[in-house]
Amino acid sequence: MEIGVVGKPNVGKSTFFAAATLVDVQIANYPFTTIEANIGVSYATAEHPCKELNCKPNPQNYQYKNGIALIPIKMIDVAGLVPGAHEGRGLGNKFLDNLRMASALIHVVDATGRTDAEGQPTDYHDPVEDIEFLEREIDYWVYGILRKNWEKFAKRIKMQGLKLSKAIADQLAGIGVSEDDVLDAMHRVNLSDDPTKWSEEELFNFVQELRKINKPIIIAANKADAASDEEIKRLIREGEKRGYIVVPTSAAAELTLRKAAKAGYIDYIPGSGDFRVLKPLNKKQKHGLELIREKVL
Repeated sequence: MEIGVVGKPNVGKSTFFAAATLVDVQIANYPFTTIEANIGVSYATAEHPCKELNCKPNPQNYQYKNGIALIPIKMIDVAGLVPGAHEGRGLGNKFLDNLRMASALIHVVDATGRTDAEGQPTDYHDPVEDIEFLEREIDYWVYGILRKNWEKFAKRIKMQGLKLSKAIADQLAGIGVSEDDVLDAMHRVNLSDDPTKWSEEELFNFVQELRKINKPIIIAANKADAASDEEIKRLIREGEKRGYIVVPTSAAAELTLRKAAKAGYIDYIPGSGDFRVLKPLNKKQKHGLELIREKVL
């Protein structure tokens, strides 16, 4: 599985990617820091069965630490996205090309609301709008691929008696769409087997359902430590209304913990709720780690 880390510029997307993978990427407080896709390996954690079965683990395709299995997952940090990307705005074409490789997406949003739609600093911008605009960009991108020659395509399928689901899957094979994805989306929208009868609205509804199936999204509400509790709760509620899991995160804090663990200062499993100090820390290091423990973990 390959997971794409996506979002508009300047929301901490590359910091999130670096924290997840420890790949040394360019991190800066300005738009379009990421131009070429960064690729690395992160780890999903799960309690290992041997912890309860009292057996000896034999890790081959994963890592094992303190009763936890760390399962490798390929991650792609793609170029920042701005409104109009499906029309080529910003680094839109590069973003969408990178997106083809991903089986699922982590959408990093600024939970503080201090970056506008273009990724520029602002007093307040509703992060819920960012959730919606990513949906729109992907939907219009896929819709554009299908809509371009839809009439001819639909007539050819009908005249030649081709299997509709397979024909659409072949058309969208470049973005990883399978025939099962197409069949599932068609079933959800309750579409006719005759594509010449599909309205533009039905075609767009089909694309929306296809995106939910083929590119499932989880929301990382980044900079959560700097956002109010009320704003985080609202973001979680609004995300759930739209069918998303919203996870409050602090990429900067996680990156600090990962680097401290790599340097041998602490024992820390990525994503866990605490860490253990292994060797003496100076005053600044101790203060920084205790602040993370108090405010983030």
